[in-house]
Amino acid sequence: MDILHYQQEFLDYLKSKNWIKEPKNLYEPVDYILQLGGKRIRPILTLMAADIFSDNYKKAMPAALAVEVFHNFTLVHDDIMDDAPLRRGKQTVHEKWDLNRGILSGDVMLILAYQYFENYEPIVFQKLAKLFSKTALEVCDGQQLDVDFETRNDVTIDEYINMIRLKTSVLVAAALKMGAIVAETDAKNADLIYDFGLNLGLAFQLQDDYLDTFGDPETFGKQIAGDIIENKKTYLYLKALEVANTEDKNKLQFFYNQKLEDNSIKIAEVTRIFEQNDIPSFVKELIEYYTQKSFDTLSYMDITEANKESLKSFGLWLMNRTV
Repeated sequence: MDILHYQQEFLDYLKSKNWIKEPKNLYEPVDYILQLGGKRIRPILTLMAADIFSDNYKKAMPAALAVEVFHNFTLVHDDIMDDAPLRRGKQTVHEKWDLNRGILSGDVMLILAYQYFENYEPIVFQKLAKLFSKTALEVCDGQQLDVDFETRNDVTIDEYINMIRLKTSVLVAAALKMGAIVAETDAKNADLIYDFGLNLGLAFQLQDDYLDTFGDPETFGKQIAGDIIENKKTYLYLKALEVANTEDKNKLQFFYNQKLEDNSIKIAEVTRIFEQNDIPSFVKELIEYYTQKSFDTLSYMDITEANKESLKSFGLWLMNRTV
């Protein structure tokens, strides 16, 4: 099982679709965001799960495309809400066109995503649509919590973990379970692979939070320290509040109540406080915990050892680590 093979097969399938139709002003942004690149992690997961449970990943292509189109819809609308200038190093949709087109082309992507399930038999269609609706609602719940947290000063670490579970992890988990549904494996396997994805998704998002502050601007693709600028109450911030001394705590809270024109001092000070309080180590520890929790579900799955190893390799590839 080769991750790059799935990636290439999916990209070929994506390219075979003609996104631009009339009215062009509606579909050009759809084409633009779908061609912007990225690792295509979620569709790869759908194809991989279908292959593991049925040896036939090609029949999972429409479901994989649904997941990717939905994911990109959320990015278009998230970027509007965050007023983000860049996505994968390129202009965001609402910057390249305008707000109205960002909203409407996002809407159309959500509807297109549902259409791809029509390629399946009624029983499979129903299971996919049910999981998809549940997941889409959870993603919206997570996004709203994320927005709410920006103006709240009493967010707990548990609340934050729940928010990223909804906003990010459930889609990773659903992508895997959709592959299992298309493969028509049993409910136990489908639920286990969902749990595998849920914990891996948490580890992935925590790593993303870490990289937002401590990543390399060349490879990160997004604005570095965007979370600090936007006053996002990430795990780094919440853990720092928990362990820092009163002076650092007051400084953090002061900076996270500001929206500034020039953020250079804010970024430098917040980063210094994080480093001084050993926050990078705390985050890495938690990433390790959720990665291990994800891998622990593999032993209960009714699949070959080789397939268990493949899923583990994928998890390590996703977290960009070698063993």
